[in-house]
Amino acid sequence: MKTIPTLSCLLAILALAGCSSAEKKAPATLILYNGRLFTADSTHPEATAIAMRGDTILYVGDDATARALAGPQTELLDLRGAFAMPGFIEGHGHFLGLGQSLQIVALGGVTDWSEVVERVAQQASNTPPGEWIEGRGWHQEKWTAPPGRSVNGYPYHDDLSARTPDHPVVLRHASGHALLANAKAMQLAGISRETPDPVGGRIVRDARGNLTGVFEENAMDLILNPLAAHKNLRSEAEKQAVLERSAALAAEACLRNGVTSFQDAGSSLWEIAQFRRLAESGQLPVRLWVMIARPGAADLPKLADFPQVNSGKGFLTVRAVKAYLDGALGAYGAWLLQPYADKPGHVGQNVTPLDTIRRIAEACHRHGLQLCVHAIGDRANRELLDLYSAFVGPDKDLRWRIEHAQHVDPKDIPRFGQLGVIASVQAVHCTSDAPFVVKRLGVERARTGAYPWRSLLDSGARLANGTDTPVEDISPLACIYAAVTRKRPDTGEPFFPEQRMTRQEALLSYTLWNAYAAFEENEKGMLAPGRRADVVVLSENLLECPEENILRARVLHTIVAGRRAWSAQ
Repeated sequence: MKTIPTLSCLLAILALAGCSSAEKKAPATLILYNGRLFTADSTHPEATAIAMRGDTILYVGDDATARALAGPQTELLDLRGAFAMPGFIEGHGHFLGLGQSLQIVALGGVTDWSEVVERVAQQASNTPPGEWIEGRGWHQEKWTAPPGRSVNGYPYHDDLSARTPDHPVVLRHASGHALLANAKAMQLAGISRETPDPVGGRIVRDARGNLTGVFEENAMDLILNPLAAHKNLRSEAEKQAVLERSAALAAEACLRNGVTSFQDAGSSLWEIAQFRRLAESGQLPVRLWVMIARPGAADLPKLADFPQVNSGKGFLTVRAVKAYLDGALGAYGAWLLQPYADKPGHVGQNVTPLDTIRRIAEACHRHGLQLCVHAIGDRANRELLDLYSAFVGPDKDLRWRIEHAQHVDPKDIPRFGQLGVIASVQAVHCTSDAPFVVKRLGVERARTGAYPWRSLLDSGARLANGTDTPVEDISPLACIYAAVTRKRPDTGEPFFPEQRMTRQEALLSYTLWNAYAAFEENEKGMLAPGRRADVVVLSENLLECPEENILRARVLHTIVAGRRAWSAQ
């Protein structure tokens, strides 16, 4: 029997139609025109203009049609031929770590150990006795002069301790997988020659058992736990103020570099609660997609509260979990199938037992969360693919990720595509690490399995891309340059260039592919009607400019949610 609508139903339908019609006629709030647009939309790859209303893209195409959508209050921005594209999505970084790195002793780019000591000593002269001093960014393989006495290239703490007798000092390695502590910090931590190595970590000593001050992987906790206890003495209000300062500095650095979304590779539940507070109060100017960091057994039941998608008007999503299977290549922590070429008999560190990773995987599968596990060495990648295979598959759209996938045995490369596992790579790590990769792995292993992007793509794998900031500078342009050239910063020589990405692939890896890796490809990563109005405007056409000009490109405007969040002027 045919149902006849009631009068109230008809009135409701007419009201909705009227609202829809009025909405369609509402003018754009921001229009960019006279530009060269890379849309990341294969059905409409190029355009000259884009019109936005609030947080949503209305139109992408020609200037005349876009400008016809303007009203009296519309902001019109003449790009004067500049290059515009979807806002950069940082595919793997540490948001608060970025902000914190801007407030401690910066050691990236130092040329030798004596410069490290001098920078820390200067900080100590301006710091009250007893206060901890933190630094980050040193890397023994990138110094131009040896540090004198050393073990595996690491310096001894003696010179640092002599210059900082009244301050506990902790200096994180550039990789984040080792640190160097001075005598005061080791004293406060109760570290002595007799302290045993923890499981999954190493206290670096010389042949006589003397402490060098260097702690690798899980051994770092011996120093970091006392530091955390010291910081925990702050009140809740003080802790929140410290986090807000770090978040503000990180966001400003993101916007300055054209980053509109940031995939955070691990934050605690308390930190996530603060992100939610900031997002809901409009104080988070960059969109965050967050992994829950290293959940312990007591945290696994709390995963039932997630995923939480698009909180704070689309500025916070928490739908993934982060764990670590091994360490870093530079700190001899990457878990390898065969020993290190420059450290015979050593195969790296398995920092989290596989049984623990499996329990986390079961919880993620139960609650519909993505699992993102750090794996750098070829054995770590193989073990993780084996473990994932019990949960994922080509018919299951889980989008579990391997973070870094840095050194993969050629036999395992096709398994990423076969299983639907995303390889979350950091192109800039390749060129940054290139000076020591062959030293660690030997020529053949480096050639066939180190940073194998072309092989992964050709075998059907999906990639994401990022900087791992603050391990590297948060510069999408530097990362894109590394992806398309693989040129070493020290010599300019390409590092096994047969594994390069094309220009278009590199841009997609920082936009649509990263969105896909977060289940957000229908929201962002593409300039198309209905997508989020996040755009970056650059001084160079990244698809056509000379290679070296990619590094010289300037961010002119960063647009988030249809508003200019940062401009070069």
